[in-house]
Amino acid sequence: MTAHVHHPAIHWIESRFDGLAIGLSGLCVIHCVASSVLVALAASAGGLLLNPIFHEVGLSIAILLGVIALGRGAVSHGYMLPAAVGSLGLGMMAGAMSLPHDSGGGETIWTLVGVAILALGHDLNRRAAN
Repeated sequence: MTAHVHHPAIHWIESRFDGLAIGLSGLCVIHCVASSVLVALAASAGGLLLNPIFHEVGLSIAILLGVIALGRGAVSHGYMLPAAVGSLGLGMMAGAMSLPHDSGGGETIWTLVGVAILALGHDLNRRAAN
C-alpha cells in the first residue's frame, strides 16, 4: 500500500496532533497517580481531583484528539491499525469511568491501561506517517 503525499505543513500538523495526544496521555497518568496518592494523604484534596468532571472533560478531549489524529492518519497513510489500537484504549478509558472510585483501584488500573494503549495507537499513527 502506498502512502499519500501531502504538503509538508499538513504532515507537520498531523505529527503535532499525535504528540499532543501522547502528552495528554501522560497528563492522565500523572492525574491518576496524583489522585490516588492525594486520596491516601488527604481525603478532601483527593476528593477535589477525583471529581467526575475531570474524567469527563479529559475523556472528551482524548476522544476529540483521537478522532482528529487517528482518523486523519488512517485517511492519509491508509493504515487502520493505529486507529483500532487507539480506539481500544479510548474504550477502556470510557469503561473505567463506569467503575466506582472506591473499587480498590480498579478504575485507576483500567484507566492507566487504556491510556497506555491509546498512547501506543498515537505512536503507531505517528510512525506510519513518517
